[in-house]
Amino acid sequence: MAKKTKELSELSVDELATRRRELKEEALNLRVQKESGQLENPSRIREVRREVARIETFLTAKREA
Repeated sequence: MAKKTKELSELSVDELATRRRELKEEALNLRVQKESGQLENPSRIREVRREVARIETFLTAKREA
């Protein structure tokens, strides 16, 4: 977990925004898979949601700084 946090803190605002967009697309795909019964790893939904939240926290901090 700490490794991810360190990696995210080193990214620029643009890189963080791009990563957030990619994760939101993945979250959408995971939700579609869940509804169609094809989801293999249900815990991935939670992981993606938390990583998006982590990125949004860093974006807020970097924009305020």
